[in-house]
Amino acid sequence: MDRITGVQLFARIVETGSFSKASSDLGITQPTATKHVAALEARLGARLLNRNTRGVSATEIGALYYEKCKAIQRELDEADSLAALLQSKVRGQLRISTSVAFGRRVVTPLALKFMREHPDVTLDLSFDDRYVNLVEQGVDVALRMGRLADSALGARYLGTNPWLTAAAPDYLARRGTPHTPAELAQHDCLVYSSVQGDDRWSFTGASGEAVSVPVKGTLRSNNLSAVLAACRAGLGLAVLPWYVARESVADGAIVPVLTDFALPTQELHAVFPSPKLVPGKVSTFIDFLKLHLDGEWWKRAPGAA
Repeated sequence: MDRITGVQLFARIVETGSFSKASSDLGITQPTATKHVAALEARLGARLLNRNTRGVSATEIGALYYEKCKAIQRELDEADSLAALLQSKVRGQLRISTSVAFGRRVVTPLALKFMREHPDVTLDLSFDDRYVNLVEQGVDVALRMGRLADSALGARYLGTNPWLTAAAPDYLARRGTPHTPAELAQHDCLVYSSVQGDDRWSFTGASGEAVSVPVKGTLRSNNLSAVLAACRAGLGLAVLPWYVARESVADGAIVPVLTDFALPTQELHAVFPSPKLVPGKVSTFIDFLKLHLDGEWWKRAPGAA
């Protein structure tokens, strides 16, 4: 029997005046309780309990030992309460990792709102289009797009990240509007080199048929802001996440095309180092994200409820 359980057992024996009641309370057998107290008395070289037909009572030394045991129990209870309190409180540093465009356009305004609601939290925001090792980098939560690989990490589904095909009105006036993916061969296409198969764009038609077409153009970049800027400048067609294109669509700088052909929709997940014993600051932040990324979140202003 470990010493902490032994402390609890001895205290219960003194309080109940019974080996059988104390052992029952702790879920052990009475012989085990008896052997433990006998071993304890032998180790201390002193009798701690008087045993008679009326029950069990503490000796003078036993009473002093009981008071120390109760003090130890109180300290243990306070430690447990403190750990539970810190686990449940939203405080301390929260390290967040996300991609550059999503971090700048979506996560940053949401994170600032979260900080206003939870003033005891400090944030460390890291933007990187490459996946980082959460454990090695000390990241509390990462926001990731696409299907997740199997791993020991904890993960929570937040929503979807849809894409659209778009172009500037003046480009379409000069070059015409494509009505099928096959027509993209006659157009300048602005290639985002990180996803969507790079220079092959994949679509799903209204009847569910899959279409994949090669594309080419005058600009290729791994930065969505650069692709958007080129699209707004009328340099070609682009496939963009709705959260990147929304404001440009709203002000008429670019317009959706090929609307009968859907681009792949990415899943959006919050990923954290372990699925067990998730800190309160992490679970609260993920709940916050889930609330704000619910439904067609990309149609709302960044950070809006």
